[in-house]
Amino acid sequence: MNWTLLSEKVGQLMDWTGRRAVIRMNGEKFRRFVKAPPRNYSVVIMFTALQPQRQCGVCKQADDEYQILANSWRYSTAFTNKVFFATVDFDEGSDVFQMLNMNSAPSFIHFPAKGKPKKSDSYELQVRGFAAEQLARWVGDRTDVQIRVIRPPNYAGPLMLGFLLAVIGGLAYLRRNNLEFLYNKNVWAFSALCFCLIMTSGQMWNHIRGPPYAHKNPTTGQVSYIHGSSQAQFVAETHIVLLFNSAVTMGMVLLHEAATSDMDIGKRKIMCVAGIGLVMLFFSWLLSIFRAKYHGYPYSFLLS
Repeated sequence: MNWTLLSEKVGQLMDWTGRRAVIRMNGEKFRRFVKAPPRNYSVVIMFTALQPQRQCGVCKQADDEYQILANSWRYSTAFTNKVFFATVDFDEGSDVFQMLNMNSAPSFIHFPAKGKPKKSDSYELQVRGFAAEQLARWVGDRTDVQIRVIRPPNYAGPLMLGFLLAVIGGLAYLRRNNLEFLYNKNVWAFSALCFCLIMTSGQMWNHIRGPPYAHKNPTTGQVSYIHGSSQAQFVAETHIVLLFNSAVTMGMVLLHEAATSDMDIGKRKIMCVAGIGLVMLFFSWLLSIFRAKYHGYPYSFLLS
């Protein structure tokens, strides 16, 4: 009897997976195919809130990556019925959220073929991000199923690079008789400064880990732009740090100009006051962000 029931469940899951890589589940399907025995397969479930009224932009971004992962597995030559991918939306399975005491989305949980999920079966989204490659590594650790992520072609990057090179080449051609700007040290200094600011703000970390832009608690509606851990960050946090670092740098430039320029004393005083204000205010905000991520850090400046 158990073998017949198991065969029916696996057959049904395979049929659904054949139609779409990610199976949509409600409370009834979850209890039947995930909670109730018998089961000899693993199920990876994304708990989300995709309805427009939930205003969960992160859920949409994570869902896109999750679909890429599931489709990579579905069309893989190594595809078996050992693991299935599913999703439970809050508005279609709120009882499942209550059953699991979940109060945030998106979240990923692996339900193993035997036993109950352990702590390591809950994906650390805030630390690892939701990029399909990171999810694939986690699935591999939990199920021994190795998934090679295959992304659909994205020509946006090459097109933008080509457009940028074309613009630069066009400007160089138009000014081919006057290329003195290429020897302008201020242009190169500004370019190098922009590059340093982008790299120190964490853009490379975002590119590798694929973190969410921000986090919105679906229960309270509160949006967090700064991650509370020193081991992770949000994309919005990167932009904030970039802005603050730029303001501090601008303040330092103003102070340097006030000290070395040939302007009249009145303008130099204004530049000096503005530079000091920028450095003090934005450095204080940077220190506040640092204190929020490294709990217990004892020092502060201007802002507590």
